Amino acid sequence: MDKTIDLNLTFPDTKARWENFLINQGIKDFSSREVDVLDHTVGLIDEDGHLVGTGSIAGKVLKYIAVSNDNSVHGARFNQIVSALQEYLFSQKIYHSFVFTKAKYSSSFAHLGFNELAHTDTAAFLESGTPSIQDFLAKIPRIENQNQKEVAAIVMNANPFTLGHQKLVQLASSENDLVYVFVVATDASLFKTSERIDLVKKGTAKFKNVVVVSGGDYLVSRSTFPAYFLKSPDELITTQTEIDALIFKNIIAPELTIKKRYLGTEPFSRTTNFYNQSLQKILSPSIAVKIVHRFRDNEKIITATSVRQLIKNSDLKDISTLVPPTTMNFINENYQILQERIKKGMNIDGN
Repeated sequence: MDKTIDLNLTFPDTKARWENFLINQGIKDFSSREVDVLDHTVGLIDEDGHLVGTGSIAGKVLKYIAVSNDNSVHGARFNQIVSALQEYLFSQKIYHSFVFTKAKYSSSFAHLGFNELAHTDTAAFLESGTPSIQDFLAKIPRIENQNQKEVAAIVMNANPFTLGHQKLVQLASSENDLVYVFVVATDASLFKTSERIDLVKKGTAKFKNVVVVSGGDYLVSRSTFPAYFLKSPDELITTQTEIDALIFKNIIAPELTIKKRYLGTEPFSRTTNFYNQSLQKILSPSIAVKIVHRFRDNEKIITATSVRQLIKNSDLKDISTLVPPTTMNFINENYQILQERIKKGMNIDGN
């Protein structure tokens, strides 16, 4: 009978054995982006001492699940690996988990109680446990007769919240009865999720028809989207965009009666431009997409990237023309903390 064991990937021999097994199963991406975030890895050992299955956990995402079905009942080893990973999560008091997998494996996870949230030709995104996406949506505030109102949405990282973000929200606020601003909830930015949400709330407080909420686990950041089973960076962008758009279009927007989504251009980012074009294609025509050109300060485009670079270079006086007073106050009060994060290697590039 196969035995489940913990695999310590800090041991070179163990990691090499693990990688070789996965390579034989067709998985070849062991980049730091994928492997460094792993919290726990298990293996299945058969009676002859061979590694015949493995799976890992990153946060609450199941990754690197692969089994050899030689000399085994089909599905038995897969079930054993997934069960072992969920037992580990339960031991950590985590009762909600996700998996991004090849589309053809979605039904296998569904048989184990996972609920598919979205799928493309390439990949599927599923969840198990609570709080579920319906629980997430139930906590979001509504207004009276919302289904009869003009409701719009903006999704932003706001790393940090700038005057450009504020003007985009102001525009949406002036054109709709209610605007939801979803803040991407991933602590892979210079400004932590809680800080970014707070800055967005303070920076939009004067717009009384704006509701700021965390994007939770359902507005997926590219930094957390597993790519180890995809063939290329371009396929990662395409797949992540499609999954993100389908969840928004088919689950989030109908529940909140969202009819329009606002996007800001990013003239210096090929990835963001591709993302915007893909969202427009997938969301239309059921959800109108309005792409707004970046706002400028004296002909200079306002971007959060510029603000982070100025923080790194200690050019605080130039930041005040790019961010609202609430963001400027936070930067002044937490300047040393932000500098320490940068010195420790926090990436300030990107959007």
